[in-house]
Amino acid sequence: MCGITGIFAFNQIGSFYMINLGKSIELLAHRGPDGRGTFVDDLIALGHRRLSIIDTMNGRQPMHDVSDRYVIVFNGEIFNYKQIKEALIAEFGCMFNTESDTEVLLSAYIHWGVDCLLKLNGFFAFAIYDKQTHEIFVARDRLGVKPLLYYMDEDKFIFASEMKSVLAFNVPREIDWASVRQYFTLGYIPEPNSIFKNIKKVQPGSYLLISKAAVTNKKYYSLPEKNTISKTDSFEDAAQKVKALFEQSITDRLVADVPVGAFLSGGIDSSIVVAATSRQVENLHTFSVGFKDASFYDETKSAELVAKTFNTNHTSIMLSRTDLADNIMGCLDSMSEPFGDTSALPFFVLSKKVAPSMKVILSGDGADELFGGYNKHRAEWMVKNPTWQIRMAQLFQSIVRLLSGDRSSPIGDKVRQVQKLLNGMHLTDAERYYLWCSILPDEQQTEVLDPSMEGKEEYILRKTDVIRRFKNNKYDLNTVLNTDLELVLGSDMLHKVDSMSMAHGLEVREPFLDYRLLEYVSALPSDYKVNKDGTKMLLKEAFKDELPKEILTKPKHGFDVPLTALFSKELKTWILDELLSEDLIKTQKIFNWNYIQKMREAINKNSNLDETRIWSIIVFQYWWKKYMN
Repeated sequence: MCGITGIFAFNQIGSFYMINLGKSIELLAHRGPDGRGTFVDDLIALGHRRLSIIDTMNGRQPMHDVSDRYVIVFNGEIFNYKQIKEALIAEFGCMFNTESDTEVLLSAYIHWGVDCLLKLNGFFAFAIYDKQTHEIFVARDRLGVKPLLYYMDEDKFIFASEMKSVLAFNVPREIDWASVRQYFTLGYIPEPNSIFKNIKKVQPGSYLLISKAAVTNKKYYSLPEKNTISKTDSFEDAAQKVKALFEQSITDRLVADVPVGAFLSGGIDSSIVVAATSRQVENLHTFSVGFKDASFYDETKSAELVAKTFNTNHTSIMLSRTDLADNIMGCLDSMSEPFGDTSALPFFVLSKKVAPSMKVILSGDGADELFGGYNKHRAEWMVKNPTWQIRMAQLFQSIVRLLSGDRSSPIGDKVRQVQKLLNGMHLTDAERYYLWCSILPDEQQTEVLDPSMEGKEEYILRKTDVIRRFKNNKYDLNTVLNTDLELVLGSDMLHKVDSMSMAHGLEVREPFLDYRLLEYVSALPSDYKVNKDGTKMLLKEAFKDELPKEILTKPKHGFDVPLTALFSKELKTWILDELLSEDLIKTQKIFNWNYIQKMREAINKNSNLDETRIWSIIVFQYWWKKYMN
């Protein structure tokens, strides 16, 4: 796991920008504290920061092939590199000088070209320069676990693992207002777009081939647009196959020359990761995070139960409001574009605490999107299969709408969920999906955002693309899950995990995202996943004999964070005087000042706080002051 950056100049004007390579590399130092390397030629400059995981002694980059024609910079891990290495030796008689997966990846591209991508099992973002043809090839893994951004104009092509390393080359900072609208609606900016018009993200499962004469941008892997349902396996047989595929995924993700640990939240997903990993790793180190001042958010007791069940070496990290306040600047500084997922903050602190003792951690990310684990998936099933709960909610909806819903208590959270259910149940399938993904519904944009803000037409086009599967498929819950895998998983969950963990040089691996498991589960009937008995039924069936009953039956609890008191106490002065000041708001012409006044009043009185929406605005304002002032 590393950080990569580079510039490919098309002419002498472009080559002037190569002077910024050193600054771009240093801005990635947190991603790779174990080493630094560069390659500079006439019109090409590549940079690398290394986190040593495989062949810690000899895997330095940029790496050249034996002929010195090709040079690579690579971020990620290829779990099946030993098998690929054997195939290259058998088929081409290749010779290798190291035990690193980087050298294997470079050789695979040299001998198989683009076809090598579908042979790789792992996560990656890499660039390979061909000195003979003067072409640069960049690629990203199937699901986009590892980030890769780029900027291109008539003079140059620039790429990097993070936005700030692209900006280090002094490229234009022109705001993409459609992206701003997407950010405030969803809490993140969906790929391939970014906060800036001319900086894009290489899409998951895509590659670019760039020369002075032409640019090829092509998808090599994607989930089918049409739902393809396989009914060859019974529910019970499918559960057994899921278990076998998952355990193989764990085995593959233990490939490392350093110890591997696991995050353990106490939920079903991370518990399954720990159950499967503990059979292969003695004295497995596990880590959970809890909150001293907010019992509703704390799941450490469940995590400790799982740790005891599987005899892991467990650490519970208990955070106070002060801990969160002390780390908020570090968290925000790790975001080089706005990102409004509130769970980024505790994940940042957790990674910070774990990084000094571990380099590689397994996590349960991806299971919710793949197996149908979110509350909205259960709600979606209920809308299509009305239950007594639905009828009760409809009967008393006039009363429910008057209640105050929030995430700070069990009752408040349930009210919030019922209100969202009522708001979506009469919409079309596509509009309901989008509403339930949103933190700011479309109809409320004019309430929050300045009416003169640009980008509305492009925003609508992007929204239409997000929900296209609903028009291309006869309704099925798999449409919801596959859209989540493309939208929520890549642009929200994986972005959070990568940016917050790599801020501390910690590599996180997601066993649920093995492409073989994903392809198998995606093609199974949706009622294997969500049905009258609940969510993630197939996953629970696969591991029902291993997990404690308390874990299998506990309700879904997201990785939330207690922010309300933080906003009205520790962070109050900073928010009101610096981020939400009247001068700044009116100068920006982004927000409706009347809405901001109401928000300021709520923060002052610690009342009626929509903490998710406030957080998204705080993140944006901090980013704006840092990058746009």
